[in-house]
Amino acid sequence: MEMEMRAEEEIEVGQDLTPSLPPLSFALHDSLLSSHCSSCFSPLPPQPFPPLHTPPFPNNSHHVHYCSPLCSASDSPLHLSSAEPRLLRLLHSHPSTYPHGDSSDLRAALRLLHSLPATSPPALPRISGLLTNRLRLIGHDGDLRIRDGARAMFLARTMRDAQDDDAVLEEAVLCLVLTNAVEVQDNTGRTLGIAVYDSCFSWINHSCSPNACYRFLLSSPSPPQCAETRLRIVPAGQIESGVCTKNLLTKECGKCGPRVIVRSIKKISRGEEVTITYTDLLQPKAMRQSELWSRYRFVCSCKRCSASPLTYVDRALEDIYAVNFNSSRLSSDISFNRDKATERLTDYIDDAIADYLSIGNPESSCQRLEQVLTQGLSDNQQEGNEEKSELTYWLNPLHHLSLNAYTTLASAYKILADDLLTLSSSMESIGNHVMKAFGLSRTSAAYSLLLAGAAHHLFNSESSLVVNVAHFWTIAGDSLLNLAKSSLWSEINRWDLPVSDHLELYRIAKYKCPKCSLMDKFETYSFHDPVKHADFEHASREFLDCVTNLTQKVWYFLVQGCRYLGLCKNPIDFCWLDTSKYSSECEVLTQSTGTNRGNKRSFSGSEAEEDTNQLRMYILYLGVHCLLYGEFLASICYGRYSHLTCYVHNILDREEKSSNPCH
Repeated sequence: MEMEMRAEEEIEVGQDLTPSLPPLSFALHDSLLSSHCSSCFSPLPPQPFPPLHTPPFPNNSHHVHYCSPLCSASDSPLHLSSAEPRLLRLLHSHPSTYPHGDSSDLRAALRLLHSLPATSPPALPRISGLLTNRLRLIGHDGDLRIRDGARAMFLARTMRDAQDDDAVLEEAVLCLVLTNAVEVQDNTGRTLGIAVYDSCFSWINHSCSPNACYRFLLSSPSPPQCAETRLRIVPAGQIESGVCTKNLLTKECGKCGPRVIVRSIKKISRGEEVTITYTDLLQPKAMRQSELWSRYRFVCSCKRCSASPLTYVDRALEDIYAVNFNSSRLSSDISFNRDKATERLTDYIDDAIADYLSIGNPESSCQRLEQVLTQGLSDNQQEGNEEKSELTYWLNPLHHLSLNAYTTLASAYKILADDLLTLSSSMESIGNHVMKAFGLSRTSAAYSLLLAGAAHHLFNSESSLVVNVAHFWTIAGDSLLNLAKSSLWSEINRWDLPVSDHLELYRIAKYKCPKCSLMDKFETYSFHDPVKHADFEHASREFLDCVTNLTQKVWYFLVQGCRYLGLCKNPIDFCWLDTSKYSSECEVLTQSTGTNRGNKRSFSGSEAEEDTNQLRMYILYLGVHCLLYGEFLASICYGRYSHLTCYVHNILDREEKSSNPCH
């Protein structure tokens, strides 16, 4: 039997394919053991509960904790009997035993080992129906991380050193975890730990153009208090019987741990294979293939990866221009080493992003990212006896590195604005600082909108990007709404631009747009009804019409003071990238050598008050549209009570939490 899952029936877009599936094994990441529940992965209360019969460790740093007596009672027996406490003590007292970082893979493997039947053969290619991938992962020379991990597991289980052949079973189960485990994320996208699920989930194969996605339920050990769908997918070859092969484990975790639900993001025909993604779909083909081979040892041959020539999305995600400024004219026909250019740009941008994420210097990160986006990255080189060639590499605004830069810039500018406001509260002269903070907030909102628009442009050609796009539109809407509601607008009086009270303005959020039906869908919860293709096309078309019109009214204002954003003629419609409109492919970007004057407007008198208040209302309208569309897409990906749909409801103050529980 082929290890793949197929649809047992016709399935529309936005429908659950499985009930909430409990994990076979799971483990919280080491760094969160003292802050999160080791059973349900939720944050710990001020006084957490220890495991039952806590071992007498000399240091509490490697204890596990629980959020409630129920979680402790349900998970402690497995935790204590699986040798997990001994492993934690071993790694704490002798770090050199496993010098490879986080131990969650080892702990999840120990839990799985304890659940195996005593008669399980140690070296089968599959254990309990799940692929171990052992021979591929260790290769001919072996993998030191796997070898060390297996020995540490063996020592924790037997309290004696492992010989070369002693830890074969530990090695196979650890490889099984590395092959089948998925990262469990909370509602903010933060990775909390890992979990392994049975064949109903683990047999779902990867595609770079998948027709399904999945979400996690982080809750107490008791079953969810809501109606669940039946299992609607079955192993290949069992379409007629509709019987899913049961896993062979004798003692499942069952009632505890993060559950997973699989959901359709495309229409799936009866008998069609159901696929999910194992990697980030907003990476170009080479990066996806490299990651999949490194982790799972397979080469993806899905329709997106097999396309020749490359799909539009993959071309855009890796498109780089080169310019020779010493040439008499700019030309896109310059020959250059694309791999070298990509490597240099990747190193530069990763290092700039690290200034913010690792070093905590958002100002340096913003300056460096803005510089490479507007000025490119030069590559001075000597070629034989020829004159020095000064190539400059430029990123397509849709390149995956550009998208990473937009994400970082949106967040970093917001942090800079917040820091400046905190600083100004203790200073005598705060006017200029407040105005600068307002400008930084405006730039942050603009980058959020650019990121959402760029991803949506790619989504038009690859519908599997719906998960990414749902998040980006929601983030953009939240950022724009916060900008519209900001009390900093009062400082615009320094420009002689009077504005209305922000609380009164916010009531505009409770409006009905005459041009689209998003608010009607939102109020009637029809976002959560089964989605027909025609309905989706209609709602998307209405949204794009509205958001394009609104963006044209506010973009000139949002991009003031930012050269790169001024070069992006329209963050929603990227037709301006059509190279036929320019003398060369690079002319759009090389305009950055000049001064960006944008579409600045002057205001005065009563016209100033009317225009500024109207501008603020347009920004608010735009933010509401982005939020509503983000929820529309999120309802397809995650369902009615997902964290993202509830998040939008909470922002707009539309949901009564008592009657609409969010998982």
